[in-house]
Amino acid sequence: MTFIVNGEEQAVQAKTLADLLHALEYEGEWLATAVNGELIHREDRPTYALRHHDRIEILSPMQGG
Repeated sequence: MTFIVNGEEQAVQAKTLADLLHALEYEGEWLATAVNGELIHREDRPTYALRHHDRIEILSPMQGG
């Protein structure tokens, strides 16, 4: 399927948000995710079904000052 991830179109074989994060090699618990503007909690990612052309935002914290 094709998704818009952080503003860029990407073709990824993923059915759930957790699948997408794994395929794109986003690891760790300190991620914020939103699909079509809706915040998706970490515990819901394995069951959150994605649809073609969903807009997904993935944010991770940065260290520094």
